Amino acid sequence: MIQRARRLADHWLDILIAVVFWCLLWGGFSFQDIAGGLLATAIVHILFPMPSISRELSLRPLAFIWFVAKFLFDMVVSAVQIAWYAIRPGEQPGASVIAVQMASRSDLFLTITAGLSTLIPGSVVVEAQRGTGTIFLHVIGAETPEEAEAARVRVREQEHRLLRALARRDVLKEAGLA
Repeated sequence: MIQRARRLADHWLDILIAVVFWCLLWGGFSFQDIAGGLLATAIVHILFPMPSISRELSLRPLAFIWFVAKFLFDMVVSAVQIAWYAIRPGEQPGASVIAVQMASRSDLFLTITAGLSTLIPGSVVVEAQRGTGTIFLHVIGAETPEEAEAARVRVREQEHRLLRALARRDVLKEAGLA
């Protein structure tokens, strides 16, 4: 357990993210909130050790800004489309379950891409297969094969933007993006 405590510095990014979420949950960034978050995070990391995510991440600021901006734009466009589907007269749009093969074999990026895909209105991840690197999404408005393929392309493009913003060079090479 003492060795785990000594390795806390290796998990600096995990700890930073956890403390930010802790402070957001408590509604502020006061000294007490930050200290409490650091203490709680340290205890969790010592008692339940996990591999460090910082070893898979390499932040590229411009690519990250583009990734966030495009993601927010996609969320707004999808929300407007879903709102239109809800209020327009006539039949409701069809939906499909589609399979999307991820470029990266990283569990971290598979999980993040699946989570981001679920945050886009009109799509929800119904299954993620770690072994094959495939996510299955239920997508509203994907009635035809062309619409289903367009949805696949949107998810792949989102993954590529995510990888270019956060992935290390070796992960980018593995995904064919470097």
